[in-house]
Amino acid sequence: MVRRRLAIAGVTASLLALSVAGATTASARPADVTPPQFTVGLVTVNGSGCPAGTASVAPAPDHTAFTVTYSNYLAQVGIGAKPTDFRKNCQIMVRVNAPQGFTYGIASANYRGYASLAAGAWGKEQANYYFQGQSQTASIPHPFYGPMDSNWQANDATPIGSIVYAPCGATRDLAINTQLNVSAGTSNTATTTSLMTMDSTDASLTTTYHLGWQRCT
Repeated sequence: MVRRRLAIAGVTASLLALSVAGATTASARPADVTPPQFTVGLVTVNGSGCPAGTASVAPAPDHTAFTVTYSNYLAQVGIGAKPTDFRKNCQIMVRVNAPQGFTYGIASANYRGYASLAAGAWGKEQANYYFQGQSQTASIPHPFYGPMDSNWQANDATPIGSIVYAPCGATRDLAINTQLNVSAGTSNTATTTSLMTMDSTDASLTTTYHLGWQRCT
């Protein structure tokens, strides 16, 4: 595995709107204050990009977001890569315990990583999200093209009016599905290695999910 020290400025990246057929929005109105605190926990983790013990989740200090930390998330092709290494994914189920009288939806996310792509190769990051009991959303791919040897970031935004909120008075786990793909393209896999990663030798990268809050009525 190729590991690189990542020095990354915080940049907002984002999610798709959780607009799904038959989705139930909260009976709520926009919050005029930020909830004082919330708790968040990792319910289940599954996928080739997040083996057991390599992902964790925690609320942000300002209580407006939570972060998911990965320590072993790498897709690669070429020298040293296994045939199945070209694609890695991670599905996590997160439980956000909203303060009484509030509900939440996902507004945006910060996705960051490192890519080393040979000339002719390309990589892609994508994600989708849904509340337990709802249909999975579509995903927006973020492609990156070689030659590249630098940090990467992906930027999307969910308009406030398009956020789908968890039902008031109910606990619904949030599923987050992420995926990294690397393709050799026209590069020579016998002489090169191309990769995309969400891990670091020194410290795990964190993906921050920003929450939009509403008061329940």
